[in-house]
Amino acid sequence: MRRAPHHVPDHDDESDIPTIGHAVVSGVVVVLRRNLWFNRKVNTTDNAITPAETTGDIVLTFVVPSYNVEDYLGRCLSSLLIEQDLSDTEILIVNDGSKDGTAALAREYEKRYPNVIRVIDQENKGHGGAVNTGVANARGMYVKVVDADDWLDMMALRNVLAELRTQARAKAPIDLLITNYTYEKQGKRIKQTIRYRGVLPVNRTLGWNDVKRFRPDQNLLMHSLIYRTKVLREKAGLALPEHTFYVDNIYAYAPLPQVRTLMYMDEDLYRYFIGREGQSVEKDTMIRRIDQLIRVVRTMIDATPSPVAVPTGLYRYMIHYLTINMAIDSVFMVLSKDKENYRRKDELWAYLAEHAPEADKAVRRTMIGRALNIPGPVGRMLIHVGYGIAHNIVGVN
Repeated sequence: MRRAPHHVPDHDDESDIPTIGHAVVSGVVVVLRRNLWFNRKVNTTDNAITPAETTGDIVLTFVVPSYNVEDYLGRCLSSLLIEQDLSDTEILIVNDGSKDGTAALAREYEKRYPNVIRVIDQENKGHGGAVNTGVANARGMYVKVVDADDWLDMMALRNVLAELRTQARAKAPIDLLITNYTYEKQGKRIKQTIRYRGVLPVNRTLGWNDVKRFRPDQNLLMHSLIYRTKVLREKAGLALPEHTFYVDNIYAYAPLPQVRTLMYMDEDLYRYFIGREGQSVEKDTMIRRIDQLIRVVRTMIDATPSPVAVPTGLYRYMIHYLTINMAIDSVFMVLSKDKENYRRKDELWAYLAEHAPEADKAVRRTMIGRALNIPGPVGRMLIHVGYGIAHNIVGVN
């Protein structure tokens, strides 16, 4: 979840969380041994936004949440403006109360591409509020969130646009398109790309029961998702919490029960920039924001369907992702060495049991779930040891 009155330019604070969780959880499980497997509308805020009408002329809307990103925005926009004919795409730059030159740069691009780029200025609402505004104003059949300090691979984007144009002409277009994403770590020559080979069949329309079991490091993050706009706005009714960190996890989770059909393209589309010291995925920062982590996971719990309401493959994935996020919260509450946070950890697990009892049983059956619920000093010691392994071997900060 994003907190503070502003959302920060380098947003890997949000979506790198499952990766950190995987590493930390792997450390815990090294101690005990690993054995991980894993239809309702969700409105996560009271702030209602009147949605725009989609138009058949626009296939894809890029939503670019922007706060104090004048040094990054040009690179991002240039990666989206790849076609000679841009008539079926639009770019919504949501200027979220920036204090630097972001607004002026955005207006400059709007003047250069008046039929493609629209700038929306708003008071600062944080990353979630900026995404809400973009999705509400999207006119495209599909919507892709691209944070302003990230960019897309141009060749991959051409292939993705070709497929979306095909879907726009189809009688039964898919609800979700999934692609790969690459970590662009400043100063690192070797890139890590998250792919879904072996989990998702490539280039064909799928149902959730065509989906195989995900590894702990394979999670459907915001970077990998292109939703059909109708799914987000009309079916899921998604509205992210404002002024809250880590809401990407909600965006990548809560709408999934409304997705009936999906497709995976093995394209390394999204370039996820990690380059700033002191980001909010660091240990001390996350401990300070425990309340934000808890709020996000509670929202995810509330969005978790009954296993009889959704396909088995979808429920299995949602338990997988919920388990990772429960682990992250539990680990950082224990690492805080604060007795109040020990109590809050127990309360979070009690909330899961009360509000999603079937999911609670499924999460607790995993090796991770069992490890996280070993009571007392022994359980906390295992978590500390697991985090230490993750820090020293995997390189988690």
